[in-house]
Order: sequence, then structure tokens, then C-alpha cells
Amino acid sequence: MPKKKTTAKRSSSSTETKLHQLDKRYLWHPFTQMRDWQQEPQIIIERGMGCSLVDTRGKRYLDGVSSLWVTVHGHRKKEIDAAVAAQLRKIAHSTLLGLSNVPAVLLAEKLVTIAPKGLSRVFYSDSGSTAVEIALKMAFQYWQQKGPQYQRKTGFLSLTEAYHGDTLGAVSVGGIDLFHSIYKPLLFQTRKIESPYCYRCKYGLTWPMCQTTCLMHAERNIQKFASVSAALIIEPIVQGAAGMLLQPPGFLKRIREICTRNNILMIADEVATGFGRTGTMFACDQEKVSPDLMAVAKGITGGYLPLAATLTTEDIYAGFLGEHKDLRTFFHGHTYTGNPLACAAAIANIDLFRKEKTLQRLKPKITFLAKRLAELNKLAHVGEIRQKGFMVGIELVKNRIAKEPYLIEEKAGFRVVQECRKRGLIIRPLGNVIVLMPPLSMSLQELGRMLEIVTAAIRTVTEKG
Repeated sequence: MPKKKTTAKRSSSSTETKLHQLDKRYLWHPFTQMRDWQQEPQIIIERGMGCSLVDTRGKRYLDGVSSLWVTVHGHRKKEIDAAVAAQLRKIAHSTLLGLSNVPAVLLAEKLVTIAPKGLSRVFYSDSGSTAVEIALKMAFQYWQQKGPQYQRKTGFLSLTEAYHGDTLGAVSVGGIDLFHSIYKPLLFQTRKIESPYCYRCKYGLTWPMCQTTCLMHAERNIQKFASVSAALIIEPIVQGAAGMLLQPPGFLKRIREICTRNNILMIADEVATGFGRTGTMFACDQEKVSPDLMAVAKGITGGYLPLAATLTTEDIYAGFLGEHKDLRTFFHGHTYTGNPLACAAAIANIDLFRKEKTLQRLKPKITFLAKRLAELNKLAHVGEIRQKGFMVGIELVKNRIAKEPYLIEEKAGFRVVQECRKRGLIIRPLGNVIVLMPPLSMSLQELGRMLEIVTAAIRTVTEKG
């Protein structure tokens, strides 16, 4: 018997070693400096359950970033597993071009039911980037078809620290130089309004005494370019990839009012903020805002399959109706648009919000998270903690008094994340910002453990090295 166990262990170790070799030989990972990847031991995930991930060595980790902001009710959720399995016994894929399928129809109704008031039509795609691209194209074509007096409305307004995806249209309305500047020769021009970044206010002011000066500057720019702008795109309440930047209360609602008054469509990019991440189903619900178009993805299937949707008002939808010869069709589509397997997973995901009262049960967790996060303010190199619901950004600074950031070559955020991994927590940084976005199903005990690990990792990296 001992010999068999030894043989099994050797076989497992051999397989694991082989996987690492194959990974380093063939894979190119997204948003990853591959020289670092090649030189250091890496983690290969083999399975998951609940809020935990298990690697090929059998080591267990808390999933503190929802497998890149997508997992909602945990891994291997039996209801979503069952929904995908049931659909698989019927059909895995059928095109939505000139046909329809049952899950796509039923999901569209559910999305409209939970969406902000006024959104009544659903156009499917397969990622956040594509959902944004579709919204941009819809907004542009809508004005072109509305009449000659509107055909100058070809431009877009977006925020300076925006992130809307990695395809060229989405990058064009982005604003994070680290990700986007190299591609500038490929992009179309957009006009920017200032992102609220209260910790590092461009005007040297403090909220609320500032009276939201950034909003006054934004209004001036929006009015200036209204006649040539098709739409303004915004990540409502939280700019995720910018480092979890929080908009001051009322900012989103005021932007909505300014757009309406200036005859500009408002696109809400809810890719990261949708499906409960901010504590409400959509971030727009926080200020009772209804956009003209809304992009959703990430949490839509609970982290199971790629799916996205662009929701629009009836007015925008009607702007594309006409005779065949009029060529008012929205000439856009993807091969896997409305994929039945993904739609079945999304239906089960949305049903779980009602069945398990997910948003109601989230409230005490958000309070607990806020209380425990406040303790991190005692750490000498924590500059600011930003939280909205289950979206958290912890900004690390070299000098707290001067708000001096760590240099990129110091890799402060990266080293904290690596330390967290050693202690059993998977997260990813955004530069010097440590990002936490756990599954909504994470228990109080697991949340507490996650913050213990983060605290210890920040201390180890910033105070001892």
C-alpha cells in the first residue's frame, strides 16, 4: 500500500510539473508581464467550490477577486450547474441571426425586468468590450438616422480615468494611459471630462467643501461639445480599473440631467458594477438613474460562461426600424450572440438573486467589510480605502503625509498580491491599488480571513521590505 501511495504522488507531481512546462511553453497571459511569469513559480487552478479555488498542488485559496469580477454566487453553484447541464441536453448553440432560441428570449425578459426603468430592448454579445462597442455604434447610427440636423453628432464624451474594455472602440473612450496610450494612433478622437478622484483632487480641494468642482468643469465641457456629441459613456458610481475611484454622491444623477438637457445619449457601462457589486442590482439604482443605453457582462452568468448585453430604450430601438431598402438595420453581430448555454446560466444566476435574497443578505456583509477595512487605516502605507458595496480599492503610498506613490519599478501592489497568494488568497492589483471584489456569497468568516491576509501582506511588504 505505501508503494501505491508513493507512486500516485509521483504521478500527480509529474502531471503538475508537465502542466507548468506546457503553460510556460505555449500560453500568453493577458495583462501579464511574461518575463516575470517565465521566471517565477506560478499557480494553475484545477477546481473550485464556493468561494475557494484549488490549484494543481492541492493548495486552497480564497477567491478575493471573483475570478476577475465575474463569480457571483460562488463556484460550482448547483442551480447554475444544473441549468447548464439541462440546456446541454437540448442544444449548445444556435445562431441568433435570423433565428431565436428559448433561453435568449427568456433572459431578455428577465434583464428588462431588473434593469433601470426605460430600458426595454436587449442586444446580446459576448464580453464587456463588445457590449460597449455595440452601445457606441448604436448611439452613432441612431443620430445619423434621426435626420440631417443631427448628423454632426458623431463624437463621444468620456472620463479621463475611464476603462471600457480592450477593443479599439472601447479603448478610444478609455482614459488610462498605462493601458491605452500606446494605441493612440489607432483610435478615434474623444473628448474628456475630469474623473472625480477626491484623494488626489486635481483642484486641491476636499469634498464636500469643494461643491463638486469637477462636476462644474464637466458640465462646461459637455455643453461646449453637445452639438457634435452622440453620447457620453460613464462607469456609474465606481471606476473600477482606475483603482476603484468613487464618484461623490449625486455626481451620476447630475451627469444624467446634463446629458438630457443637452440632447446627448448617456451610456452606462455596468460591466463591472452590475449584478449586485455595489449593493444594488445595478450601480445606476444607487441614484435612481436611467441611462439611454447600458452595457452589462461579467457577473451576468454568475461567472460561468462568456455573455454580454447592451440594453436600450424603446426610442433608440424605434430609430432603427424601417423598410428593407432603407438600410436602417443595425449591421452588427457575433457568432455566439445569445448563446443558449450562456443564457441558461444567466437565467439561473438572476433567479438566485430572488431565491436567496442575495441583495438583502449582502447588507450586513457590506457593513462588516467597512468596519474591518477601517482597521487598515492604522497601517503606515495605506493612503486611502475606497469601498462601495463589495468593490474595494486600497491605495498604497510610500509616504502617507505627502501621498507619495510607489514607483512602478517598486511593484508594491504586485508584491502584496504575491504575499497574499503565499497566505492563501487570490487577488490582483491595479498598480498601487489593492483590489478586493469577493463573490457576493462570501461568508463573514471568509471575509474576515481575507482581510487578515491582506493586512498581514501589506505589513510584510511595506514595513519589512
